[in-house]
This record gives sequence, C-alpha cells and structure tokens, in this order.
Amino acid sequence: MRRFNRTTTVVLGSATLVGALAIAIPATSALAEDDCTYPAQVLDLKSWKVTLPVGEDEEPTEIKQPELAEFEMDPWFTPLEDCSGVQFRSAVDGVTTGGSKYPRSELREMNEDGSDETEWSGESGTHTMVIDEAITQVPNDKPDVVAGQIHGGDDDVSVFRLEGTKLYVTDGDTSDHHLITDDYELGTRFEAKFVVSDGEIKAYYNGELQTTLPADFDAGYFKAGAYTQANCDSPSDPCDETNYGEVHIYDIQVTHED
Repeated sequence: MRRFNRTTTVVLGSATLVGALAIAIPATSALAEDDCTYPAQVLDLKSWKVTLPVGEDEEPTEIKQPELAEFEMDPWFTPLEDCSGVQFRSAVDGVTTGGSKYPRSELREMNEDGSDETEWSGESGTHTMVIDEAITQVPNDKPDVVAGQIHGGDDDVSVFRLEGTKLYVTDGDTSDHHLITDDYELGTRFEAKFVVSDGEIKAYYNGELQTTLPADFDAGYFKAGAYTQANCDSPSDPCDETNYGEVHIYDIQVTHED
C-alpha cells in the first residue's frame, strides 16, 4: 500500500456553509440542468473506490478508477434524480466482505488517482473528512446504519452511526459512544466531520465539536456511504432487497496535510 508522504489535498465537490448546514454547490453546468448519469458526475470520485452489496459470497462488487468514472448501479449507487447528490443503498440480504457480516454500499479512500489503496497514521499529519449527507432509510427490526467512518488496520476507529432515532459518534467497539441527538428524523441533512491530528480525533456535527477521541492507529483511511448494520440473521425481516439502509451524499471533501 502507498502512504501519503507529502501534503495532499482531495476536494470532492464544494460546499458553502449556511448557518450550521453545508449546502452543496453543483460543480458543473450539467448538474444545474438535472442531467447526470453517473455518480462521478455529481461527486469527484477520482480518489475513491466503491464496494457494493452485490456479487459472489464474500466477494462483493468493487469498482475502481478509471471504471468508476462512468459507472452506476441503480438502486445501490446512483445519482439522485435532481443530480444534487448520490444515493447509496444496501439491503439486508446483500453480499458482505469477508471481514464483515453486514452489507455495504460504501466509498473507500484511495490515492490521488484512484489506482491504489492509501493509508495514514493517526499520530502524524492532519487528516480531515467532511460529508454533507442525509440518512434516508434504515432496515426493519435493527434500524442501524453507519454513514461515515475512520477505519484503521482491521477495524473501524470511529463512525457516525444511527440506531433508530439516536445518532452517535462511536469510540471503536466500546459501548461508550457519544450521543449527538436522540430524535434524528430520516432525510435530515447534516454535516459530519472528522479531523485527525496529533494523536486525536475530533468529531463535529453541523460545525459543533461533539467529542475528542484517541487516534493511536496506523493504516488509517476514510469511508463514506451506507453501511447497513443488519442482515437476514439479525434478524431483519423481510430478507430481501426491499429492506435496506440508505444514505444520500451531497458533497464530500477529504484533505491531508503533513
């Protein structure tokens, strides 16, 4: 794997803050005309790959650059009708990776041209991800969805996670999570932000600092999308594609500084 060894900036789309919320600004005139076919026409995805909840057992479909530039798969990974964002959907019966029992439609951070996976240390440099997004659907029975995360090594370090109406920033696999709100309404647009620097993670919601966590990890990277925390064995009924978690992403920005 390649590591960042210099200042790297990846900007996906652009945003203007109005009050506490980030409002996405279309990057091209095509978006203003509601004319988009691929997610990469809405979000700049050159430094990402996507994993989808379809494919062979423990071998979900994975799309990298340059194919990602002209790829979509409705309804799992597709532009919204008005081209304002991208829909990420993951059903409870979806294919999972070998390291997880839950399905995902999720971006994984790559290097600058998308050709290789990247990683960085939580104890050096400054690493920031800002997502303008909304969680729009949760699965039945176990209504849990992860909408953005820092991953380190073999496990997640911290995530924005919705459980029913309770939105949390998590502290690894512990139960000591920070409650952001206990009355989140599906479809509510919000800004999720992680800043990792000097061995600390600062997590923000709509511009307000929520919690500070230790960042004593290597091999870190960002992820964003719909990581549904339910499956057919949870159980979550029905066990089919009508039962899913879904996230809309309107803008996403990642920066790295040495």
